[in-house]
Amino acid sequence: MAKKAAGTPATVLLTAQKVAHELHPYDVSPDAPHYGALVAAALGVDPAVLFKTLIAEVDGTLTVAVVPVTGDLDLKALAAAAGGKRAVLADRAAAERSSGYVRGGISPLGQRKRLATVIDDSALGLELMYVSAGRRGLQVSLAPADLIRLTAATTAQIRT
Repeated sequence: MAKKAAGTPATVLLTAQKVAHELHPYDVSPDAPHYGALVAAALGVDPAVLFKTLIAEVDGTLTVAVVPVTGDLDLKALAAAAGGKRAVLADRAAAERSSGYVRGGISPLGQRKRLATVIDDSALGLELMYVSAGRRGLQVSLAPADLIRLTAATTAQIRT
């Protein structure tokens, strides 16, 4: 029952789909510099397994990008992976409106609108990866194959 207690659309989806996962609360200010590294340290995990979820516009269409916190999103690579020509980070308000989550808590899972999703291929070599569970201060660990399946994602090298 603890998994349902968090009650985010992401955790509800994982529970409903019977996906093995574990929730990991942490306390790091979303405005702190080097946020990803601080979250990894707070959780006691290698930063290479911690991923951030970004929403970009590829040729005007919102697209989800999931990249390790150890790097940045390569917008040209994302555009190519999504079959487009040009990508820019989406406006914060548009990202929040589309996903139903707030900045610092955007999860690739359980978004309000289902968007094309590209996950960095570095996730493929991992046993577990960590992504936002849908609210600030909460990460979820799960197998990369489960995240790919639930988001109907493609994988490509989209990190710098």
